[in-house]
Amino acid sequence: MNTAITPGTTPNESIHARFQCSFPGFDLDVDLTLPATGVTALFGHSGCGKTTLLRCMAGLQSASGVMTVPGECWQTTDKVCPVHKRSLAYVFQETHLFPHLNVRKNLEFGYQRIPARARKISFGDAVHWLGLESHLSRMPAGLSGGERQRVAIARALLTSPRLLLMDEPLSALDQASKQEILHYLERLRDQLAIPIVYVSHSTAEVARLADHIVMMEAGRVMAQGPLKETLARTDNPFRLEDNAGVLLEGTISEMDERWHLALFNFDGGQLWLRPDADLKPGNSVRVQVMAKDISLALSDHTDQSTQNLVPAIIDQIEPDVAPGITLVRLLAGPTPFLSRVTSRSIAQLGLEPGMTVWMQIKSVALVK
Repeated sequence: MNTAITPGTTPNESIHARFQCSFPGFDLDVDLTLPATGVTALFGHSGCGKTTLLRCMAGLQSASGVMTVPGECWQTTDKVCPVHKRSLAYVFQETHLFPHLNVRKNLEFGYQRIPARARKISFGDAVHWLGLESHLSRMPAGLSGGERQRVAIARALLTSPRLLLMDEPLSALDQASKQEILHYLERLRDQLAIPIVYVSHSTAEVARLADHIVMMEAGRVMAQGPLKETLARTDNPFRLEDNAGVLLEGTISEMDERWHLALFNFDGGQLWLRPDADLKPGNSVRVQVMAKDISLALSDHTDQSTQNLVPAIIDQIEPDVAPGITLVRLLAGPTPFLSRVTSRSIAQLGLEPGMTVWMQIKSVALVK
């Protein structure tokens, strides 16, 4: 199918979204250029404007501005393409399945709207990617919340959209269903060339799925860029939250059966982590390291319980807004890390940019 991504492909076109609109007590004013592949997360606290921006992109919200996707212009200052003429699919928090139709007929509703020559995703592929082979004859009322959302996503894909918009599709699900859906969303991210704009206020979802992030607050963009680089910035507007940290991508090189650990290799070092049941040597994975879980030392202290000791060079030292706390950006090779330590520790150790220190990493979380 022509929706498959060729590894190493660099998109030469982008999505452009510039919108302004006002409501009582709220103004949206954004100007974004987004990658035309992968997952872009719109991230921020409730009420920051994420869903409003998504609705503007879909044409569901009246706003002045510009909206273009590769090959199509949906809105300019003089022209607004109506929603039904935009080649997009929108997945809501609620699935909105037709209750009187079984799963197959729900899927066919989206599929049959598209002329055969314009179909980029086959019925069988969508069913396979979302794991729906055994559910086609079932009625929506007999499905779990996670199963209904998988049907809704497959139905959206079967319209062969140029852009897939997802508005907190996991917010109504329990934790087990969220984990199930995340697995399928990862598969779509890795196999499809359709760009996805994904609204979320969950850092766990963003860490696991996103390639690019747009951080919003009060209708404005506070920061944006590739996920790994943006999270590692010391001026990240959400750095004060307990879940601030960095993402690393690499491979598993070794499984230690005795101690039930896996050795993760990244560009700049190695880390031991607790594996899941399916992890094997050679697997490509994504891990998260929180700033609060990294302490710093001037030498390699091996007489301690922390197993992950990684040398790094201090890149930046910035005071945090919280009194007595400092944020340190470090580089292990080319890979950035963040450490949150007390300002007293900075002074006592005499830490300065350019110094080599040892990161003592207490916890590493596998997110993929």
